Amino acid sequence: MRKAAFAYWDNRLAPVFDSARQLYLVEVDTRGIALETQEMLPDDQPAQKALRLAELTVDTLVCGAISRSLHEMVSAYGIRVIPFVAGELREIILAWQSGNLQEDAFAMPGCRRQRRSLRKCGLQSRSNLP
Repeated sequence: MRKAAFAYWDNRLAPVFDSARQLYLVEVDTRGIALETQEMLPDDQPAQKALRLAELTVDTLVCGAISRSLHEMVSAYGIRVIPFVAGELREIILAWQSGNLQEDAFAMPGCRRQRRSLRKCGLQSRSNLP
C-alpha cells in the first residue's frame, strides 16, 4: 500500500507547503484508491510539519513550492517529496495514482519538471526528486 499527502487549499494544491495548513491523504493498494482522509498540519515550526507527515506514515508528499530546509526535514523521515506541482487537487491525485505527475501540465509556472531545471525553482537536483 502507498500513502501520499497532498498539501491543498480551496480544492487546489497549496502554492507553498511551508504555509500550508491542510493535507489530503490518499492510500492506494493494488485495486486503486483504498482510503481518502483530511488532516490539519501544525501551524508552528517547520520541524513539526515534517514530524506530522512521519506520524501519518506518509510515503510521498506532493506539494507546490517548499523551502530547502523543510524539504530536507521531510526527506530525512524517508518521505519522497514531489515539489513544484500545481493544479486542481483531484486531477493531481489521479495523475499521482497513474504515475503521470511528471507531465508539464502539473508543473508550477516557471518550473519545468526536469531535474536540471530544479535549480531555477530553488532546489538542487537530488536523487529523491522526480
